Amino acid sequence: MIRFSQVQKWYGDYQALADVTEQVTQGEVVVVCGPSGSGKSTLIRTVNRLEPIQKGVIEVNGQDIYGPKVHLDQLRSHIGFVFQQFNLFPHLSVLENLMLAPLQLKRARRPEARDRAMQLLERVGLAHKADAYPAQLSGGQQQRVAIARALAMNPPVMLFDEPTSALDPEMVGEVLQVMKGLAKDGMTMVCVTHEMGFAREVADRVWFMDAGRIVETGTPEGFFSRPGTARAQKFLAEIRH
Repeated sequence: MIRFSQVQKWYGDYQALADVTEQVTQGEVVVVCGPSGSGKSTLIRTVNRLEPIQKGVIEVNGQDIYGPKVHLDQLRSHIGFVFQQFNLFPHLSVLENLMLAPLQLKRARRPEARDRAMQLLERVGLAHKADAYPAQLSGGQQQRVAIARALAMNPPVMLFDEPTSALDPEMVGEVLQVMKGLAKDGMTMVCVTHEMGFAREVADRVWFMDAGRIVETGTPEGFFSRPGTARAQKFLAEIRH
């Protein structure tokens, strides 16, 4: 589904990603964790070319995302992305936020786009907010709308970049519940998150990053109970306090 092969990225003299080689299989839920500045968000943003790479290869569904035949809008339409800061259009209603991409990129018919949007709002528990505007919603509700909007294009893979870190603690659970539902339904997911409870419960694998490298991978049970590197042991000891 997603394959990283010797991926490298620099910001000037600073190497943000160093020889990253890993893959995500179809239906797999991968949680990427690590200290601040370890390259987690940079890595996930390379998949839909929000962050360019300097060396290596990234493939989605067997296609090199930098291949000559790749159309950027088409690539991104097949990769759902949920940001830390929601990024909803403030001048559009919740329903219009969900309908926009299918109408403009997929040339969907308006009744079909509306029906699909309402189905997705029902799925995230917000059908009653269809006519509201983002400013009228709580942070947790806005993030649930953002997840529904990412699903509106029927992407085969969903990427989450710290989707709960901008939320008040009492709103985190409602967003994680939606993500758990997606995982249960077999969605391929890569999640950058500090929510270790979510990782334990939902992830198939955990990638631990430090200094731009994936230094350890494993099942949640193995990673949390028997971390294999000193850096991972230190990280887990710090977040438990």
